[in-house]
Amino acid sequence: MTSEFDDDVAFRAAVDGTLRALLDQIDEVESEDHDPQLSEGNLKIVFESGGTFVLSQQTPRHEIWLSANLSAWHFCRAKGEWRERDSDDRMLDVLSTLFTDKLGMDIRLSL
Repeated sequence: MTSEFDDDVAFRAAVDGTLRALLDQIDEVESEDHDPQLSEGNLKIVFESGGTFVLSQQTPRHEIWLSANLSAWHFCRAKGEWRERDSDDRMLDVLSTLFTDKLGMDIRLSL
């Protein structure tokens, strides 16, 4: 899958907007079990029940990498949507499923 970004500046701006939008939605989830933390290029969600999800920008590859539940995904943006480079799964579907399974409630994230 090829990156739709012409340069690193455009990529970083897109990642920043994506991570901030996800943070806003994750903050609104009614659960005391998770603590989202945003730093430059990274969104980390720590769960009191154990486990951590990490979304991180990978500027050289123009990808967002996700680590969760001892697994990893690599998302590229094509046609305005973040998709896993090997499986073509939508990042929002993967994240929604992970949060739903972890918190035991229906979570649907969007951008």
